[in-house]
Amino acid sequence: MSNAASGLPVGRGLLYLIVAGTAWGTAGAAASLVYRTSDMGPVALSFWRCAAGLVLLVAARLMRPHAARTAAPGPLGRRALRACAIGLGLAVFQTAYFSAVSATGLAVATVVTLGAGPVLIALGARLTLGERLGGGGAAAVAGALAGLGVLVLGGGGATVRPWGVLLAVVSAAGYSVMTLLTRWWGRDGAADGSATTVSAFAITSLCLLPFALDEGLLPHAAHPAVLAGLLAYIAAVPTALAYALYFAGAAVVRSATVSVIMLLEPVGAAVLAIALLGERLTLGTLVGTALMLGSVSGLALAEARRARARREEPVLV
Repeated sequence: MSNAASGLPVGRGLLYLIVAGTAWGTAGAAASLVYRTSDMGPVALSFWRCAAGLVLLVAARLMRPHAARTAAPGPLGRRALRACAIGLGLAVFQTAYFSAVSATGLAVATVVTLGAGPVLIALGARLTLGERLGGGGAAAVAGALAGLGVLVLGGGGATVRPWGVLLAVVSAAGYSVMTLLTRWWGRDGAADGSATTVSAFAITSLCLLPFALDEGLLPHAAHPAVLAGLLAYIAAVPTALAYALYFAGAAVVRSATVSVIMLLEPVGAAVLAIALLGERLTLGTLVGTALMLGSVSGLALAEARRARARREEPVLV
């Protein structure tokens, strides 16, 4: 079925994904500032990120004109099943990633999670959606993964621990399931980006709540106003805005392309680390960023050309 079934042009979907990936990259820097200014743990931060993002998304939907509020297509039971599946995938993605960071360090957890994601998604899209990656797509994925490795591991000093690597693979699997399901339902016009994001955040918040309570839900901070501002930013930009754009874009763009475009996250994080957190600009950062941006640009242009070719195909009656 045409991507038009979801009502969003592929070109706009690509733009949404680029903005979402860039916004995701700011979450790491904001989270590091949260940890510096309070004793909040990673699971509690993830819970508040989703719960506050959910409140913002619901408020945004309520402020839309009544005519613009469209319920997600399909029977109520099917919509609930979609919400649970995507929400659980999001919960596994976030929680397993934070646990992997704790077990094996940020660099290895990031490389394994974001590196395994495109591979799992490409295989899953081929088996379940019939989406062929092609030679150019495979080269772009390989270039992006190479750039990711150079960018994140270029500084050296990484420690590989098997348990942490396993958790990172579990995180990648959760991300892959979330992406593939969004694309599957989007091809049939059964995905509404706003409704999907709201329902997924509701399920994810419920899943994370008991773990956040165990870790400590209410943090102590020397400057509560600073902490509140950081949490508000995390909830608004890299969460509510970014995930709404992500779910809308992932419904119309091929899954493998989605996974590579979202590798913009570590690029944005590296730029912020240099600009705001005082980290040094290294050759590894430059080379890794160039490889990843080149791969993302190549896949995005190929996806736009493919969509344009489909629109220009003659209709046989």
